[in-house]
Amino acid sequence: MSKYIFITGGVLSSVGKGISVASIGRILKSRSISVSVQKLDPYLNVDPGTMSPYQHGEVFVTKDGAETDLDLGHYERFIGIELTQASNVTSGQVYSSVLAQERRGDFLGGTIQVVPHVTNEIKRRIREVAEMSRAELMLVEVGGTVGDIEGQPFLESIRQMRKDEGRDNVLYIHVTFLPYVAATDELKTKPTQHSVNELRRIGIQPDVILARSDKQISEETQDKISLFCDVDREAVISLVTSETIYEVPLLLEDAGLGEIIVGRLGLRTDKSDLEEWREMVARLQAPKEPVVIGLIGKYVGHRDAYYSVREALRHAALAHNREVRIEWLDSEELDGMTNDKLGHVQGIIVPGGFGCRGIEGMIEAARFAREREVPYLGLCLGMQVMVIEFGRHVFGTENVNSTEFDAGSAYPVIDLAPDQRGIEQKGGTMRLGTYPCHLVAGTTAARIYGSEIACERHRHRYEFNNRFRQPLEEAGLVASGLSPDGRLVELTELRNHPWMVACQFHPEFKSRPDSPHPLFLGFIGAATKTLVEGAQTSLPLNGE
Repeated sequence: MSKYIFITGGVLSSVGKGISVASIGRILKSRSISVSVQKLDPYLNVDPGTMSPYQHGEVFVTKDGAETDLDLGHYERFIGIELTQASNVTSGQVYSSVLAQERRGDFLGGTIQVVPHVTNEIKRRIREVAEMSRAELMLVEVGGTVGDIEGQPFLESIRQMRKDEGRDNVLYIHVTFLPYVAATDELKTKPTQHSVNELRRIGIQPDVILARSDKQISEETQDKISLFCDVDREAVISLVTSETIYEVPLLLEDAGLGEIIVGRLGLRTDKSDLEEWREMVARLQAPKEPVVIGLIGKYVGHRDAYYSVREALRHAALAHNREVRIEWLDSEELDGMTNDKLGHVQGIIVPGGFGCRGIEGMIEAARFAREREVPYLGLCLGMQVMVIEFGRHVFGTENVNSTEFDAGSAYPVIDLAPDQRGIEQKGGTMRLGTYPCHLVAGTTAARIYGSEIACERHRHRYEFNNRFRQPLEEAGLVASGLSPDGRLVELTELRNHPWMVACQFHPEFKSRPDSPHPLFLGFIGAATKTLVEGAQTSLPLNGE
């Protein structure tokens, strides 16, 4: 039977719950405890797939094609596990399920209420992941902040879980923020006290408090939190903003959190072994020669939209003993400014996105990379942009485009996938999840992967238009990765370019700090003129 740790947040959002949960998972895994993770999101959207990146940040895609919260990316990167659609539960999913049951008559004419019907559905979904994963320990993060009206059913559900599962099988961790008041030069604990009081009002007494702050917390402050929040002194853990997020597991372990969890839940474990992780963090923090990468996107004003891309670049740079410095360049502001903006970068990356805004700037960046022989990596939209730019060069006309941006283009080198035609409902209808890709022998992509087959995660509606495949290939575009039936182009590269590679999928979702993705390794290698072969990575290239 699984044991459960429920993690809540207080005082303000973006306090670092996701990183804290991922870090807890890592320190438990270091003790050979099997772990699974779930995120409960109180918003009414069924999933974040149709939400603006400016509101929600990155949409992380699981191997089975679920569009989920970006915190699942933290969980996978830190813990080294692969999650599924059951790992992200929203209010929209819960209420849709309960109402569908009511329409079928499953409740035998009863009055449908938040308690017990909605809370029972939430608990069922939590237990479902525990049963499917067979994990010894389930980490469950409740999104939002204590006090949010939409989060109340989730808090009530996790309150009931301690009664249902037994007091020795459930642990509550509360992550709060201690604001710093410069006028008095002190960290204030009152917001934390109010946050814990709100939890206690609904029947949840935290066992552990992670006190986030931008300054070191004194012992006196920890004593004060312990007294007023009725939490053991050793369970009030100071979590100061760190230089790198990958240091957080070490901070929590050194503060004794691992031993507290093991002791409170009565777990039999191996001794903690975080030596490889410590070594990795030490290498991250050591001074290194920088590599400057220009990231050309339309959402650079909200960088969480490219969270996995940023981390994948860091992972690959570390493997080359470099520090990546990202130049965040708004594609809308790039028009006519490519030389000024890109003249000093060592590599150019164009990540995913939707809609026509900023596309011409991305196309200019691809042209700059092609003509100046700057290493280029295109991700999803970045591949489409690369094909459009090369098509304009080959056909000698600006009327080369994607039908997403110009439905009347005479040269629609990118077009709506056949299975996407006629679809009106936007949510969850794209090509999503893991698909195999056959790597063409002798290509840069095949050399980088060191394999014949790669399995990668997708999220898109538009594909390479095979009508233009032959003339583009004759001009120097190489289709270096194909679907097993040869119908879909998954990877492209330029024959007469040092390193210009693009993919229709999202490799950033599979990169890990201790196991960087081959495409990012190859890209940073080209930018730094160093070589780390794809065969050296431990990624599960031939399947997930």
